[in-house]
Amino acid sequence: MEHADFLKKMETYMGKDNPPSDFDEFWNKQISSLPESIPYEIKPRHFGMENTDFFDLYFRGTNNGTVHAKCIFPHHQKNVPVVFYFHGYMGQAPDWTSFLKYIPLGVGVVAMDVRGQQGESVDNGIYKGNTVLGHIIRGAVEGKDHLFYKDIYLDVYSLIEVVADMERVDNSHLYTWGGSQGGALSLIGAALNHRIRRCATQYPFLSDFKYVLEMGDMGLPYDELFRYFKFYDPFHKTEAKLLKTLSYIDVKNFAHLIRCPVLMFTGLEDKVCFPATQYAIYNRIETEKKHILLPEYEHEAMFYYVDSTAFNWLLGTNFPEGPNE
Repeated sequence: MEHADFLKKMETYMGKDNPPSDFDEFWNKQISSLPESIPYEIKPRHFGMENTDFFDLYFRGTNNGTVHAKCIFPHHQKNVPVVFYFHGYMGQAPDWTSFLKYIPLGVGVVAMDVRGQQGESVDNGIYKGNTVLGHIIRGAVEGKDHLFYKDIYLDVYSLIEVVADMERVDNSHLYTWGGSQGGALSLIGAALNHRIRRCATQYPFLSDFKYVLEMGDMGLPYDELFRYFKFYDPFHKTEAKLLKTLSYIDVKNFAHLIRCPVLMFTGLEDKVCFPATQYAIYNRIETEKKHILLPEYEHEAMFYYVDSTAFNWLLGTNFPEGPNE
């Protein structure tokens, strides 16, 4: 990519379309429909580590889904800050040991399994386990109230509410972090639940669907949009209607709702979550924000300096962010 010309165009790029006029009303209604107090079950895990408490958290999500999250906390510590970590598309919450680096800092981690993907969350109480691909367009033919990701977004909101009310948690220090789908959900958490104080996001997914269609099918994970037209509507007669419905889960349309500082990482060679779709989110964020560009990176695992930078920004640590630091 010739970055200079592209970046100049991106300075003001806001995406191919705007939120529907009833976008805020729709999501306010969804949030208000949730129970005031969300029942949950928490089960301890024992891995023989005296300084760390491990728990499986379960609660009932919307549309009869069951949501699972891994919870890792410093042993018997009170007023614990929490990082909500969200995983990528088709994946699951990482292994328990992935989060042990947080424990010496006195920080807890909660990592949700997105329902219908590889973890323990259950999609709609009917399909246990993996129901991908097709999550973007699932329910779209029936309309905005039936969108699968609508329920995922409400799971994120509810998860934050559940954890914020736990006795050991300092609910004035809650943060979100993730990449790709996880980057999208990190932003959704900050947009829908203003208990979140900082949000770090890496190449966020689920943005600017019209731009994606114009770019063409580059393979996973957006190819389900193209399969919809190829096998259901080859003449694109429903394109406008479909895009209007998907606009209710388009992450760029949530950006104006975010109230906390945001840190975004974008690989400029990303052919999965195109950089323009990420700029469409970033340029709509109205609060304090910082965009870090990585010219050589595609949609891939990034060097550990990226994680260190996010970690430092979220938690005020001072890990090296480059050589000789």
